[in-house]
Amino acid sequence: MVFYYLSCIKHSQSKNSMHISKVSLINYRNFANANFHFKKGINTIIGENGSGKTNLFKGIRLLLDDTLLSSAYKLNENDFNRALGDNNWKGHWIIISVEFEELSSDESIQSLFIHRSGILDERPVDKASYNLFFRPKADIRQKLSELTEGDLEGLQSILDNISITENYETVFTGKSTADFNDPEAYKELVGDFEKVAFPSSFDASKFGAKIPHQLSVSKEISFTFIQALRDVISDFHNNRTNPLLTLLKNKSGEISSEDFAPIGETVNLLNESIEELPDIQIIREDIKSTMQDTVGRTYSPSSLSIKSNLPSAAEKLLQSLKLFIGEPGEDYEGGINELSLGGANLIFLTLKLLEFKYQKSRETFANFLIIEEPEAHIHNHIQKTLFDKLEYGNTQIIYSTHSTQISEVSNVENINILSKQVNYAEVYQPSNGLSLESIDQIQRYLDAVRTNLLFAKGVILVEGDAEEILVPLMIKKIWGISLDELGISLVNIRSTGFTNVAQLFHDTRIKRKCAILTDLDEAICDTTIYESDSDVIKMYKNRVERSKQSGLNRKIKLDAFQVGNNWIKTFYSDYTFEVDFIKSGNAPEVDEIVSNIYTNQATITQSISDINNSNIEVYGKRVLQMAKQYGKGWFAILLGNKFHLEPLYLNI
Repeated sequence: MVFYYLSCIKHSQSKNSMHISKVSLINYRNFANANFHFKKGINTIIGENGSGKTNLFKGIRLLLDDTLLSSAYKLNENDFNRALGDNNWKGHWIIISVEFEELSSDESIQSLFIHRSGILDERPVDKASYNLFFRPKADIRQKLSELTEGDLEGLQSILDNISITENYETVFTGKSTADFNDPEAYKELVGDFEKVAFPSSFDASKFGAKIPHQLSVSKEISFTFIQALRDVISDFHNNRTNPLLTLLKNKSGEISSEDFAPIGETVNLLNESIEELPDIQIIREDIKSTMQDTVGRTYSPSSLSIKSNLPSAAEKLLQSLKLFIGEPGEDYEGGINELSLGGANLIFLTLKLLEFKYQKSRETFANFLIIEEPEAHIHNHIQKTLFDKLEYGNTQIIYSTHSTQISEVSNVENINILSKQVNYAEVYQPSNGLSLESIDQIQRYLDAVRTNLLFAKGVILVEGDAEEILVPLMIKKIWGISLDELGISLVNIRSTGFTNVAQLFHDTRIKRKCAILTDLDEAICDTTIYESDSDVIKMYKNRVERSKQSGLNRKIKLDAFQVGNNWIKTFYSDYTFEVDFIKSGNAPEVDEIVSNIYTNQATITQSISDINNSNIEVYGKRVLQMAKQYGKGWFAILLGNKFHLEPLYLNI
């Protein structure tokens, strides 16, 4: 096989930027039809429990992880998406496709994607895919293709006799150009089950040619998978999963026989010394004589020894080494089992990262590090520090997380969000279609407090402290259920710039309901300026009028913003939260906190009178004065402590 490469492309330059740009999953586990988009550097997967994060990683590993056992590729009925039904998987394909960009120009990588054509006439392939098909074998596909279009009875007859163990196969293809997420492409490749129309062959240039057995992407790259940290103490005790043993095994082969010979001889002498101890010899003779007394000389062993079996080989001896750690601020060093759970997890993660660094040092054409939910039992500050520093040159990192601390330091452009649906999961890219300016606006808002909106089933955006504190309390009082139980995140924007965050919720980005709660700030008094008005009154009226105009302009902007977007809806209170609270019949709750704000009895008496006045100009001005004097947040906390058990009704 002959390959021609442009001489201007250097191997050292081309091998460093190859990365995964897309992963497509069709009919695989909880993914009916999903695609993930990735960029260079660090990528984040967010999703609730059971949304498919582990399934995504398993799919990627089936294509790129050469440490998997051969049995991992023998998929079964449970690997098909549940939406197909109990037996309706028969005849369907599972497709897992990984798309790469900026491929290495090296022959070993290029051969995976141009092996069918054999010669590269112009320049190396820059973008290509690597696919796994779990499909019916050729004889089944042939029978399906011979069916007359519309022959549902004949189709069912074939499907009824399909066995997953006998009639399915796993194959790998490369250099496909088809969009496997396109339902029409799936029908062209697999067939149309409703019309009973199945292809007799498919276009290899479109769907990929079968890769020869001797070629494999996984053998040409560095790939490390770090599983979720659930029981690392057990993993340390298991020779197969102990990361320290993996590191030692890798290094044992690098020790020269000359360097290790003296150690081996010392171990052998130590074994002999142990065996020659008098007590050992006495026990040996006692065992021998007792056995002869029991079964006689004829049936007794011809020889019997007690030997020390300390390994003298470098690999075995290094594997006997154990790790001892001292907790921060302590002088004592103990075994892994003596560490706190968080400390043990951190050590495990560190060793796995070191394992990756060793692998990365090999001559590979791309480096991939996959980490599953690394935050378990690790302190918040450690989470942020660890993943703020988690960056290796020329390495693509993909990790899943539940942690708002970790997601806070994630770039919103590099986030994929998983959403559970009935029998399948959807994947959202929150920055899809947004300008760089819009992405920057969102990024500045997504701190540790606000990133929880990326994890929520629904979102409420509010503009101030009063709403942030009191709305959750009201919902709990009225319906007896918390926002957390509903999976709803309430986010305080601390301004009226709702569109900066609300633009995340869209058909092409995050398909989740977003409610915006804001004020119209209607005037609570006549804002007409009269000559008889004092300067103080004029200033007050001007301030009220400006707020009113701001509220009107805000409504115009938000109404226009949500047009055509069914995921966003804005709810307006007539005035402000505190004023509408009283307007809705909740003056008694405000009465109860007056004495917490004022100490002068005359002021307390007048304030209670104002609060219960039927004129909005009177009670509105008073409650706003109280909130301003005490601070809106503290005022809301005081008010929340006075909520009664009976339902409260807000006109918002």
